[in-house]
Amino acid sequence: MTDSMNCKYCREDLSGKKYVKQEEKPVCVRCHDKFCANNCTECRRPIGIDSKELQHKGRYWHADCFRCYKCYKPLAKESFSAKDDRIMCGKCSSREDAPRCHACYKAILAGSENVEYKGNVWHEDCFTCYQCKKPIRSQSFLTKGTDIYCGPCHEKKFAKTCVSCKQAITSGGVNYQEQPMHSECFVCNSCRKPLAGTRFTSHEEKAFCVDCYKTTVAKKCSGCQNPITGFGKATNVVNYDGNSWHEYCFNCKKCSLSLANKRFVANGGDIFCSDCAKKV
Repeated sequence: MTDSMNCKYCREDLSGKKYVKQEEKPVCVRCHDKFCANNCTECRRPIGIDSKELQHKGRYWHADCFRCYKCYKPLAKESFSAKDDRIMCGKCSSREDAPRCHACYKAILAGSENVEYKGNVWHEDCFTCYQCKKPIRSQSFLTKGTDIYCGPCHEKKFAKTCVSCKQAITSGGVNYQEQPMHSECFVCNSCRKPLAGTRFTSHEEKAFCVDCYKTTVAKKCSGCQNPITGFGKATNVVNYDGNSWHEYCFNCKKCSLSLANKRFVANGGDIFCSDCAKKV
């Protein structure tokens, strides 16, 4: 037996036995595992001469230990990536780097349908109405605080209700006597013509257009017999003994002197100034 066939460490005779060479000297399998072999990063055991060894950035693995740390998929023959000294398969790596859904907090993978709004992102099916819980998808939506609502739910919950038709007012609208109405619902009580944006007046809490007010509601002036509407020159009215006059029609029967805010005398249904009354 020659010294050249003895194990470098334990001096065992290696004639006819399996061994490896280190620095041109034979080393038995047992001593190789104990003194020479790299330890597996995953299982911490020596990587023996009969095991396939994988190496990445100064670290070593048994081929069977080289797996994705998330899903444990073997990666000896697969592409991989490393993050924070952990090995991941391509799928898990893309999930790890993907943005998180604002609702379910799961990863939103590249290419999947999603919704972005005010710096947050959702899976398409997670972007739902706060009220009915149905996905918004391609519908328009409205917000209240941080809550998202589909159009119908927002209308039902927050929109004003028209006092006339009892339906939600989604845009525009008018207020009459502190009551909200659709513009098209705010109509003349007599002819039903829309009043929004036009002149109108009220009588006994009902709205009338100018024409209907003149013909159906307004008192007739005892002087000119025309309706007293309260518009234009007819703003001021004189009332006396159950009769009404336009202010500009309340004149002396004889001399036509205006008697508004002046002393007058009534005689036989006619109005006279003090001077003319003495001559009648």
